[in-house]
Amino acid sequence: MVETAHATDPDEPIAQLFRIAEQRRALNREEEAQVRRARVRGYSWEAIATALGISRQAAHKKFGRK
Repeated sequence: MVETAHATDPDEPIAQLFRIAEQRRALNREEEAQVRRARVRGYSWEAIATALGISRQAAHKKFGRK
C-alpha cells in the first residue's frame, strides 16, 4: 500500500523522496541528451566518459546504440 496522505506536505520524507526521484529522472534525461549532442559533434567515448567520471566502456554500454 502506498501512503500518500503525507505526500502533500513538502517537508514530509515521502514527499521529498518523490521530488528526488523526479529530479533523478530529469537529470538522467539531460545527461542522455548531452551525450547525444557530444557524439553528434564528434566527441569520443573516451572524452564523454572522462567528463562523466566513468570508464569508456561504461559510457558506451550506458549510452551506445542498442
